[in-house]
Amino acid sequence: MPKANLLHTLRSRIRKRDASFHPRHESYKWWLLCNVMIGTFMAVLDATIVNVGLPKIMAAFGVGLDTIEWVLTAYMLAMAVMLPTSGWLADKFGYKRIYFLGLLLFTAGSAFCGVSQTENVLIIARVIQGLGAGMLMPLGMAIVMKEFPPQQRGIAMGFWSISAAASISFGPLIGGYLVDNFSWQLIFDVNVPVGIMGLFASFIIQKEYINPTVKKFDSVGFISISVFLPVLIYALTEGNAASNSEGWSAPYIMIFFAIAIISFLVFIVTEMTVENPLIDIRLLWNHNFGMSNLAMFVFGIGMFGSTFLLPVYLQNALGYSAIQSGAVFLPAGIIQGAMSPLVGLISDKVSRKLPILVGIILFTISFWYNTSLSYQTEHSYIMISLYIRGVALAMIFTPMMTIALLEIPHEKMAQASSIFNTIRQLGGSFGVAMLGTILSSRVAFHQQMFGADVSRYSPSFKHAVSALSSTFQHNAGSSMATAVKQSQAVIMGNIGRQAFIQGIDDDFMIAAVVTVAAVIPVLFLHSKKHGGPPAQHHEAVVLE
Repeated sequence: MPKANLLHTLRSRIRKRDASFHPRHESYKWWLLCNVMIGTFMAVLDATIVNVGLPKIMAAFGVGLDTIEWVLTAYMLAMAVMLPTSGWLADKFGYKRIYFLGLLLFTAGSAFCGVSQTENVLIIARVIQGLGAGMLMPLGMAIVMKEFPPQQRGIAMGFWSISAAASISFGPLIGGYLVDNFSWQLIFDVNVPVGIMGLFASFIIQKEYINPTVKKFDSVGFISISVFLPVLIYALTEGNAASNSEGWSAPYIMIFFAIAIISFLVFIVTEMTVENPLIDIRLLWNHNFGMSNLAMFVFGIGMFGSTFLLPVYLQNALGYSAIQSGAVFLPAGIIQGAMSPLVGLISDKVSRKLPILVGIILFTISFWYNTSLSYQTEHSYIMISLYIRGVALAMIFTPMMTIALLEIPHEKMAQASSIFNTIRQLGGSFGVAMLGTILSSRVAFHQQMFGADVSRYSPSFKHAVSALSSTFQHNAGSSMATAVKQSQAVIMGNIGRQAFIQGIDDDFMIAAVVTVAAVIPVLFLHSKKHGGPPAQHHEAVVLE
């Protein structure tokens, strides 16, 4: 029998078996949505739950912020590298298989994080987690968009966003409780039982889908993007690190930037000329998709780049415990989860662009609120910014994802969702590196500025030392010489903490400026479908 006829016969039998034993019931897509929400919950949970544990991890390993930020950056970089590849893998080997593999890698990476004894081992384990999450996020979105008709995608993405909102709500709170009462390792171990439950649900619920038109793998594109992302982020992170005395002019920093530029150019040329590109960047020529990705990249710099700032400020400056700092994020996630389906419904019925614009403005306002943090900042003031942020997140993500994929052909959905998530993660990785570097430089700047006022000949410094010395002598029984040393140490310690707070404020200011810039590409979005490329439906191989 000819090969073509054999393949046709095989496909016919598979479709008949699927129709006989596993008919597409109306409730299937909703069960599938619940299944995908588990994986999304896992991936987002691990990003939020780690933030409140960073101070304890820093203390456990004896490292600074410039080192420990790689616990966040490594995760996001691994995700960014894997995101564009996941679409091709799913088309080639099946959505169910790759989704299951991603969840398995994520769960295994979580277990390895929990047994890490050094910061380097922890970072490697986070890379494993990120590789798994890089499969979960785009495939989850593609599966939902593929199963739901266009008129229901807004509400479906709204419910899908609930899983992310639940992670934002309960992740920091759970992480804080575990860190305060047990150990920081448990913030990773808690993912393991959830991952096992997700693996079981995926195996039982999800039906396989394979795209028979999958093309040859673009190895040059994969290698070039895999080199570009980590090398660029490493150069940005190390440029102002404490271990780098030469700063941005250090030879190895310049070499890394050169490698990053060359890799990026190779990637662009390859993707524009190769027959089967890893990332079909021609999809970015689609008006809505291109503008949405630009907006998400800019927005991701501010949003994801600032995620580690508030927990570190609350614990190191205000003396919050881990669980207290985690609890402040609970209302924001609840607000986002409650509003996301409603916003999705409104975006389907009324307008998709208006909620995004309002959300970006609100998010900018929440950052602006955080530019005035100090030792005396009240809890209610901090919560106001987080309430605003919860509303903003609900108004941005659901309609943004829907409008980005509005004009994308059905068979390009996995590729498009991979690109969308890759650019979002790239923005987040760039933001963490950028804001982390700026934080270090601004803290050093403010220490120098404050240092001018603590000269041993400064009248204000002498007065402060004299007042504190008297207090130590009368209340602690210190001698005059000891009291003077204690007073100087207290003053210098307060200067260091105040410089750190000022650096945090500066970072939030930069995040606000960057975030509001995302309004510009949003203004050019089409809120209604304008033709676009035809949705060519290819015959798919469906397996149980």
